[in-house]
Amino acid sequence: MANGQRVSVILPTFNERASLERLYPELAEAVRGFPSELVVVDDGSPDGTAALARSLQTPLATQVVERPGKLGLASAVQAGFAASHGDILVVMDADGSHPAASVPTLVRAVEDGGAEFALGSRWVPGGSAPGLTRGRRMISAGAAILARPLVSVHDPMSGFFAFRRTILARGRLAPIGYKIGLEILVKCRPKPVAEVPIVFRPRVAGESKLGGGEVGKYALHVLRLYGWRLFGSRRASSTR
Repeated sequence: MANGQRVSVILPTFNERASLERLYPELAEAVRGFPSELVVVDDGSPDGTAALARSLQTPLATQVVERPGKLGLASAVQAGFAASHGDILVVMDADGSHPAASVPTLVRAVEDGGAEFALGSRWVPGGSAPGLTRGRRMISAGAAILARPLVSVHDPMSGFFAFRRTILARGRLAPIGYKIGLEILVKCRPKPVAEVPIVFRPRVAGESKLGGGEVGKYALHVLRLYGWRLFGSRRASSTR
């Protein structure tokens, strides 16, 4: 494998300097048992997130992909995939809501447990979401209801997951908005999927990027996935 990396952690950022300062040592400690790299994809943060990320090279090697502005979380994650070298890819938020200590559990579920995709789930036994406000909890529940006919997991809204890079060859990803994990589950059809309980914590700094625009993009994304399930996947199967 290129550069000897077995695990690549993809971290999309926008104005996350303060939270990245706190997350980095936790993440470095969590992955020290694996040959790993951190790939920070920054969308033109004015707070100096990219500059901080470039300075973070010990003990966890970090590369930084800088983009000119806010081009969307899903496309940032895809840019991270393209820049990374690992056989197992981990996607997580930079705001501290996803516990770095759970990364090894996700990786081992894929590496040793036979799963093709491991999902950090708030809604399986042992999981919880003290970091969700009442409003965010209602939005998450409604979004999950929309997605549930597409996937069989308990927490289709989770943005914290690990998977084998090889499954990306199974589907052409074209997500809208911020739920690329849902896109991978639907289009790449990983089996089996392991759900790992996590505690979704309050963000350590900054403000949530979720607004009405992202909610609208999510609705359009789900609609497109239903269309792909009904028509696109059949066309893909007929051409094989």
